[in-house]
Amino acid sequence: MRVWAARSAIALVTAVTLTACGTNPEPGSPPTPSVSTSEPPPAGLASVLVQVPERFAQAPLDEPRLAQIPAGWTIEVIARVPKARMAAFAPDDALLVSVPATGQVLTVRPDQRTLLDGLEQPHGLFFAGTTLYVAESNRIDAYDYVEGRAVNRRTIADDLPDAKSPDLHGAYAHALKSVAVGPDGAVYFSIGSTGNVSAEDRTATPPRATIMRVPPGGGPATPFATGVRNGTGLAPAPDGSLWTAVNNRDDVADPQGRVRQDYVDDHPPESVAKLTPGRELGWPYCNPDGPPPAGFIRDMQTNADGRKLDCAALTPVEQTLGAHSAPLGMSFAELPPPYGPGALVGVHGSWNRRSPQAPEVSFFGWHNGTLGPQQTLVGGFQADDGSRWGRPVAAVAGPDGGVYITDDYAGAVYRLSP
Repeated sequence: MRVWAARSAIALVTAVTLTACGTNPEPGSPPTPSVSTSEPPPAGLASVLVQVPERFAQAPLDEPRLAQIPAGWTIEVIARVPKARMAAFAPDDALLVSVPATGQVLTVRPDQRTLLDGLEQPHGLFFAGTTLYVAESNRIDAYDYVEGRAVNRRTIADDLPDAKSPDLHGAYAHALKSVAVGPDGAVYFSIGSTGNVSAEDRTATPPRATIMRVPPGGGPATPFATGVRNGTGLAPAPDGSLWTAVNNRDDVADPQGRVRQDYVDDHPPESVAKLTPGRELGWPYCNPDGPPPAGFIRDMQTNADGRKLDCAALTPVEQTLGAHSAPLGMSFAELPPPYGPGALVGVHGSWNRRSPQAPEVSFFGWHNGTLGPQQTLVGGFQADDGSRWGRPVAAVAGPDGGVYITDDYAGAVYRLSP
């Protein structure tokens, strides 16, 4: 393990450019590093040096990095995977990571190798027993996972919209999809919106900005929840209910119909919602507003008179994150005290907020069949000037008690352990 020499009481952390909150991996090279934040960590967290083995010490992990993690815990780099996205543990305890940019699903632990190749932007991964489900941009497939191999591919849903769909002419902001399986065997997957405000998504075939459901045993996919702008986070809770974490819209107008940066900075919050059959999450006609449970208000650019959708009639959103936080991967886990059961959400950080929302791994405690407020489990990725050295995507609990975190900017997989 590389041991960094302390230059001062505060280690140096580098920066990264701000990039869009959409889920497509972003191109480009990082700018010149800058000094880390001097802000104290949230209560219960400590600033800890990220442990980086010598073989993984390439930029931006080629100099000391501080992460804010629970006091007494450690964080180490266990793999370097450029543009790593979603993660899942296999029945044999292997850790799988999707890489949409290369069309691959990799095994990164116990050793790194290619499990699947030549796919169309594979993103969401989910195991139901020994069956591996993979969400590509244009299809959902299932594989038998046998002795560390994914075999016997069969299609669960096909002809899903992405940038190659003829009617979209190459324009698709949220092509990456996620997948989960309910306790009844139904398969759920997300279809994101094509743009920030594109109401025609709601009447497309299949409808976009939805969570779709394939019944147990197969059959046509039908909408399970609608008005879900980009429900990249998708996971079943301990009681079997399905939850989503949603990237809501940008550049929203205030109640007087004016697009003002000071209003846009904090509106609308991102949604963390329990999905029930037919649930409507409002996009693009209604936006969540206020503290959780957050009710909905009319979008003054798309639904000023309220005729498109009655926002007051929508079920309030159970939990929220700050506007433009960009929640991505979501999973449920049982963590050591003082946390207990709850949801882990990779928060990518904002691209268009004047004071950027910081990337982090968030934790929402599970109590009495619902989620509690957001807590920071891992932070410290963002410097005082808004630049970053990492952007978490997903966090999943491992069989060894650790939490494994993917980071598509640093191109790393971390192990957080008590």
